[in-house]
Amino acid sequence: MSVLSLLKNIFIGMLLLLVILTIIILIKTILYPFAKNVATQSDYRDTDTSSAELKRFSGGIRIPTISNPDYSQTNFKPFDEFKVYLRQSYPEVYKSMDTAIINGYGLVYHWKGKNASLKPVLYLAHYDVVPVNNYNPSSEIKAPVIFNVDDKPSPPITDIQTKWDFPPFSGAITNGRVYGRGTLDMKCMLFGLMEASSQLINKGFQPDRDVFFAFGQDEEVGGLNGAAKIAEYFKSKNIEFDAVYDEGGIIAAPGLAGIGKSIALIGTAEKGFLTLKIKVKGTGGHSSMPPQNTSLVQAANIIQQLEKDQMKSEIIPPMENFLRNVGGEMSFISRVAIANQWLLKPLLTSTLTKSANTNALVRTTTAVTMAKGSDAANVLPTVSEVVVNFRLLPGTKVVQVVNHVEDICQGYDTDIEILSEREASDISPENTDGFNNMKKQISRLYPSAITTSYLTVGGTDAYRYQIVSKNIYRFLPLEINENEQKIIHGYNEYISIDNYRKMIHYFRGMMEKQ
Repeated sequence: MSVLSLLKNIFIGMLLLLVILTIIILIKTILYPFAKNVATQSDYRDTDTSSAELKRFSGGIRIPTISNPDYSQTNFKPFDEFKVYLRQSYPEVYKSMDTAIINGYGLVYHWKGKNASLKPVLYLAHYDVVPVNNYNPSSEIKAPVIFNVDDKPSPPITDIQTKWDFPPFSGAITNGRVYGRGTLDMKCMLFGLMEASSQLINKGFQPDRDVFFAFGQDEEVGGLNGAAKIAEYFKSKNIEFDAVYDEGGIIAAPGLAGIGKSIALIGTAEKGFLTLKIKVKGTGGHSSMPPQNTSLVQAANIIQQLEKDQMKSEIIPPMENFLRNVGGEMSFISRVAIANQWLLKPLLTSTLTKSANTNALVRTTTAVTMAKGSDAANVLPTVSEVVVNFRLLPGTKVVQVVNHVEDICQGYDTDIEILSEREASDISPENTDGFNNMKKQISRLYPSAITTSYLTVGGTDAYRYQIVSKNIYRFLPLEINENEQKIIHGYNEYISIDNYRKMIHYFRGMMEKQ
């Protein structure tokens, strides 16, 4: 056989293999079990023309329950005021439920159900809020800032707000919104739960299973004195929950990942964190005679290596389910990559890691946040310091990350100190009554939304309750766009009246159908 004939046969063979491979890829794409997202009819009807529930919520926003990283320095006067305010605002809740106060400010409510043989459910919230930059809450005018509830709603913001339209603790009601720090994070859930249960109690409703509420006072600074103590309290009482519900996911407005539908993101897991201080030792002295590699230069090399040698990316179960649930709405190329991960997973993960938003969902992230050399311009530092923060993907352990950093620091004279750490959470299952109930309630209120599991990137109080439940779900039934997400902890925080009233309906449905 001539060389030409051999080359021709090889070419034909390769072409045939390519055709076969293409056919396999197309068939797998067609047969891949992407979720079928069929819109239903919403049964939500907002017939409430009163403003009583909005005024109760507004009153809670007006109390500046700001948490402090140094718990002993917290101004607890507003927290005491808030406890009194809840009792005055929801007398039927306090009359119908057993209550307990844990560690001074952790609030627990127990609504007894009809069937004691069923495991109870637990709803979480926190009533502390983050501070407002350059703002003194004691200077705020406390006269009511209540406007016409029937004002024409303003459209959602489409850019980042850089100022407050109303004082941050005014609780102003106007433009179809309630304004103030904590409206989104997350007094909305606390008041939504109190409103929903109060309405059900007034109807004479009693849940089938026991329902608990647990409201923490320090979630924004770690939850050690609130959620951690409450969880220990439940553990000491041998109470195990069928499901625990907390914040952590939202309904993302159309546009996420190029998808033209809203996506209800239920966090079935959350990332852990690890903060390390790396001390790099070198030769000090006067800057007029510097050595070739000072400690600061060596620290810079370590920083560069940390950025270059990122932790390995991987698609964990919540993200696998997310891709399956939303993939049917994505482009054909995206569907091909999702359906053929046996061949194209490197391409898929590479694409996901190119965006900061999606990169955080598929790997333990590395963020160098602080660096320090000497205290004078003409002095060589004998020790330079680097602080790096990692957010751990479920399945990655703290010790693995420490080992990763130690490997990078080999060849340098370093000390590595752990400043803070928390392992990533477990992954909660989706084949549970609690998860299915959430899906039903979401479809009632947002019938065109795609509901899917997701990975919560930030930390929540829910992590503390793993000692009393295997089924922990992180979700707030709020439909907000990407820019509105940025006003959480930022300027001009607000919640739309429509979102808040739908939240109340959501929790009513959850309690009625659990």
